[in-house]
Order: sequence, then C-alpha cells, then structure tokens
Amino acid sequence: MPQRIKSLFRNLAIYGLGDVATSLISLLLLPVYTQYFAPADYGVIAMLLTVEAFAKILFRWGVDTAFMRLYFDCPDHPSRQRLASTLFFFLLAINGSLLLIGLVSAGRLSELLFDTREHALLVRLMITNTFVVGFYFIPFQVLRINEQSQQFIALVFGRSAGTLILRLALVVGLGMGVLGVVVADIAVTGVFTIVLSRWFAPLIRPVFSRTVIREALGFGLPRIPHSLANQAIALADRYFLKAYRTLEEVGLYSIGATFGLALKLFLSAFEFAWTPFFLGAMHEPDAKQIYSRVSTYAIAVLVLLVAGLCAVSPDLVRLFTDEAFHTAAIVTPWIALGVMFQGTYIVGSIGLVITKRTTLYPLATGLAAGTSLMANAMLIPRYGALGAAWANAIAYGTLAAVTIAFSWRLYPIPYEWARLLRVAIAGGAAFAASEAVVPDAAPPLVGFFLRGGIAGAVYLAVLALTGFFHPGELRVLEDIRRRVVTRGAPVIPEPEPGQVEMAGEIVDTGPEPSAPVETEPASPARRGPH
Repeated sequence: MPQRIKSLFRNLAIYGLGDVATSLISLLLLPVYTQYFAPADYGVIAMLLTVEAFAKILFRWGVDTAFMRLYFDCPDHPSRQRLASTLFFFLLAINGSLLLIGLVSAGRLSELLFDTREHALLVRLMITNTFVVGFYFIPFQVLRINEQSQQFIALVFGRSAGTLILRLALVVGLGMGVLGVVVADIAVTGVFTIVLSRWFAPLIRPVFSRTVIREALGFGLPRIPHSLANQAIALADRYFLKAYRTLEEVGLYSIGATFGLALKLFLSAFEFAWTPFFLGAMHEPDAKQIYSRVSTYAIAVLVLLVAGLCAVSPDLVRLFTDEAFHTAAIVTPWIALGVMFQGTYIVGSIGLVITKRTTLYPLATGLAAGTSLMANAMLIPRYGALGAAWANAIAYGTLAAVTIAFSWRLYPIPYEWARLLRVAIAGGAAFAASEAVVPDAAPPLVGFFLRGGIAGAVYLAVLALTGFFHPGELRVLEDIRRRVVTRGAPVIPEPEPGQVEMAGEIVDTGPEPSAPVETEPASPARRGPH
C-alpha cells in the first residue's frame, strides 16, 4: 500500500503542477481578453465549445476508454501494436466520413447556433481540429499507463502554452477576434501532431483485427450515450440561456463558470493519476481499504478547494475581468459546487469500472441529464444565469448520487463516512465564516487574501476540533509546522503498531481484517470514468 500511494501522490503532484502552470497563464491573460472581447464574443466561443465537446465524443466512438482497459490485457508489444493500429485505422475511416459531412453542413450548423451563416468558417476549423485531436488518446494513455507523468505534462504544457501565446498574438496583436482563437488552436494542433508522432509512430503498423475492434466497440460504445449525457449536463445550460435570454448573457455565464471550473485542475490531475492507480491496485488483498483511505483524502482536499473558491469568487472576478463582466461572479460558487459533485462521482464510481458494468453508466448519466434539462427549463426563464448555475449543481449532484449507489452495490467499499461528514461540516463552516467576517466593500485583492485565509484556517480548525485527524496524521501536521517555523530538517515519527507510512506520512490503518478482502472481479478492470 505505501508504495502505491506514494506513486499516486507523486503523479498527482506532477499532473497538477502542469495544469496549474498552464491555467495560471490563461488566468493572467483573462484581463487582456476581456478588453478585446465583448460578452457576445464570449457567447460565440461558448457555443463553439459546445459543438466541439459533442464532436469529440462522436470522433472517438468510446474506443478511447476501451484502449486503456484492453491495453492491460495485452501480453506483449506486438499485441499492443495490433490494438493501437486497429483503433487508428477504424477512426481514420469512420471519422474521415464524418469530417466531410461536417465541412459540407457547416453553414447550416452556424445558422442553427448563431442565427447566421457568417460563422461557418469557425465551425469548419473547429471540426477539423477536433478530428485530428481525436487520435491523441493513443500515445497519451500509453504515457499514463507507464507512469511517464513528466513526459505527459511536458507535452500537455507545451501544447497549452503554445496555444495561449498564439491566441494572444492573433487576438491582441492582429485583432482577429474570435477567429484568432480558433486559428491558434488549429495551428498549434498541426505542429503538435508532428511532435507527437515520435510517440505515436511506433504503435502503428499495417494491421487490423476484427476481434479487437469488436471487443473495443463492445466495451466502449455503451459509454457514448453516457458521454453524450455528460455533455448535455455540462452544456445544456448554454442552449437554454441562448433560447430564453441573449448571447451576451451566455458570455457572462461562461466567464463566471470559467472560474468555478478552475477546480477541474485538481480533478484532472487526480483522475490522470487515479485511473492507473486503482486499476493497478484492484488485485491487492487490501484494495478496498486503499480506495477508502485515498477517497477520504481526495474528498477532503476537494472540499477545501471548493470552500476557498466560493469564498474568493467575487474578488477573483473583479481582479481578472473588465467591469462589464463583474456580475458573472454570482454563478461561480454554484458551478464550483457542481465540480465538487463531479469529483465525488469520479472517486465513488470505480465499482462500475472494476466489475466492467459499463451499461449502468448511460442509465446514471441519462437520469442526471434528464434532471438537468428539467431544471434548466424551469429555472432559466425566471432566474437567468443564476438558474442555469443551480441546474448545473442539481444535475451533478444527481449524477454522483445515482452512480455511487450503483457502484457500491456491485463493489462495496468501506468508506469512512464519519470522517467524510466532518469534511462536509468543515467546508460549510469555512465558507460561512469568510462571508460573515469580510465586508463586501473590501478591495478585491484584500478580500481575496482575507476570505481565502479565513476559509482555510476555519476548515482546518473544524476538522481538528471534530476529531477528523488520526494521531499519526496530527504528528505529521505538527512536524510540517515545526519545519515551517524552524526551517530545520524533517523529523518523521516512526510508525507505531497498526500504522503504515503513506507518502511520507504516518497513518493509522486500523485493525487487520479478519478475512481476506474479496477483490477479484469476474473480469479485469478498465479505465475509469471521466
């Protein structure tokens, strides 16, 4: 267990640092972009992104999720080449046809989205870019499987940084507006495809296996309705806002949601490390105990981030956007709450992955998508963007509850419910304290540090007062405090009986189970949900 958890946190840190660096650059450029884009321009970008999100699903046919799962079944390199090559040629043939259809019908699609055909070029460029990026999962997932997280992040960061720089040059330097954003994306994709060929080419050979494609489609196709329903949950609010309100309000909502969705930095980094981690640990005798403990840590960090972001969201929006966008802050806390539910879903749904019950994914997401559509239809006409944010949180809460219920029935994990309840109480108290103490009229920079500091301090204090921390964890926290104060050498306490060292921490493991835990499913596991 210790070595696996150390590996998880090492990869999580690397993935997280890459995402944070990229997103920090993007955030720092937001004040520039909001001076060159009107809210209606952001509305156009938001609608294009909705089309791109659905196109990504169609261009992958679910085989991206099947690839990682089937890769673990390949006994040697030739069988892995056969797997990668079969999926590559399948996607090349099928998606090439879809691309031609999309290019021909771009004018009609532009008219449906924007009530005009003048954005047809943007639609064509976006679809072409999505087609090319649809093949990237093959080399990227191999890097994840082999735990080559540093190479993975170097590639992701290079692509993101290049896109941001080129967008800045085209939008600000050449005044190309929304077109500059799309052109930057496709130009960087062209260059990046050449760079990525170094990792991609060794996997592709002139082979095609009908057996492999049948197995991959049988495994992955059930996730297409699941993924489409997921996108409906995430993006239906834009369409309802466009129908009942204006493109300007779509743009404002998109900006406010951008700050709430910043929490996906943690979710993205966690999922990149979490999926190969729990697949690799599923045959361990104490797998369920490992999942339980790591789930508690992940949810605790996520709730802290959500509470802090909700506390500082008005200050962040005022700091990083033009005055015309300041009202967008009203939706950020509710979007952040939705992200928290997404994180809970990722952590709690692994039973479906381990038991290969992928047919339950569409049912869970279908119920959540239906909830989303009803909530948007009821709330947006009356409450506008705020109603859309409420609908988003309700839908993701439904998704988490339903999926975790399915997962737990198939693969019950002894979650630390008492500790998780303390985490929820601490998160609510942290947000309430920051709202009560700092006045709304405080300057944004002052408010950011005060509210963020109060939220963090109250969160940790409530956890400590309610007995969340085990003795070993408290000793580690005390050691960290001494190191910060004295800048001395680390003092790591020796493990006591019933404890193990996890990622440099001494953690209570509780009594040994009286019998081996059953972890062997009917068939091997696959890549986790996302």
